[in-house]
Amino acid sequence: MTHFLISFPSAAMVISEEDFPDVVRDSHAVIQEAKDAGVYVFGGGIDEDVAPALVAGDGTVTDGTHPQSTRLDGGFTILDLPSREAALEWAQKIATSCRCSQEVRAFQYDPLS
Repeated sequence: MTHFLISFPSAAMVISEEDFPDVVRDSHAVIQEAKDAGVYVFGGGIDEDVAPALVAGDGTVTDGTHPQSTRLDGGFTILDLPSREAALEWAQKIATSCRCSQEVRAFQYDPLS
């Protein structure tokens, strides 16, 4: 099994206030389906009201992110799945429920972590 990150940036989710309750209901239903299937690991959204901090190798803490990185925001789900094809199937369910495109990435396995 492989952990897959299924995510979207905040700007991708453009829904009306009128549709918001349906999106919440539908997305919660998909997450419950993933939990019931035993593939759900973790999920949530980046709290955009809390500024990021960067901790250097020497322990120095500064406000912000890596200079070469882009903004990290939006929502994500981590699922433990047998294949990329399975991840794409779950991403389709999440995309439909959230009404926005999802990005799928696999985590590299590290037996020591």
